[in-house]
Amino acid sequence: MSGYILCQTKKAQRPYFIENISMNIYSIEELCYYLYHNLYLADHTVFNEELCNWLRDELELVHLAAKLKQNLERNVSVEEMIYPVFKEINYLTYEEMKGFNSRIVTYGKEKAAVRQKRKGDALTENGMYVNAIRVYQKLLEREDLSEQRKSFAASVRYNLGCAYSYLFQMEKAQECFLEAYREAHSKEALKAYIIAYSSVHDKTDYDKVMEELEVDEELKKDIKEEIRQSLKAFESVPEEKTDEKNLDALLEKLMKDYHRSTGS
Repeated sequence: MSGYILCQTKKAQRPYFIENISMNIYSIEELCYYLYHNLYLADHTVFNEELCNWLRDELELVHLAAKLKQNLERNVSVEEMIYPVFKEINYLTYEEMKGFNSRIVTYGKEKAAVRQKRKGDALTENGMYVNAIRVYQKLLEREDLSEQRKSFAASVRYNLGCAYSYLFQMEKAQECFLEAYREAHSKEALKAYIIAYSSVHDKTDYDKVMEELEVDEELKKDIKEEIRQSLKAFESVPEEKTDEKNLDALLEKLMKDYHRSTGS
């Protein structure tokens, strides 16, 4: 598999819309690429009757469409839905298929809560922050959360805080980071909390918070340096001349990015 997608089969006139990451695909190669890189997003928003009809009508992959439809009716596992897609074409090399198979086996053995967290992580990596937040929030409501490893809930809260910060909802982000720190006492969560706190409070306030939380001198130094570097980078961004045409293009891009990341 290379960095680009070389189509071996027919390309669709009408794309298939993958709801999870708001993306259109036009070929089975693109579907394989999506599944290979987003195993934890291979759910009902991908495998459904609409996909079967699209494969049959647009790509003329009648046998594959029938196989997947039969699997849907049997309510088989995600793993059993994935394999027929990759078997349709030689998309992966032998070694890549071995590695992917190992990932699928691991996926099949994981607990539901772990899968759900990885799904949220995958959504965050794809810039779908609102969808990720929904997944993390639902995960934190699970009754079996205490059955996971000790730091599991804290890692979920930390990632939830990251998703909020990407949407510039810093008040909510800092709450998540603080809860994560109180649960697991990790330096990463503490550092994230203070940096998020500093974004909405002045220096005197976050210096006071560091004293209250008994942050050691080494971590204080790291935090202040990271904040300083962030401010420096922001201040050094050159102001580009923007004419009306460029402004329209910029606003259009910002609007598309916003709708994609919020799922609206």
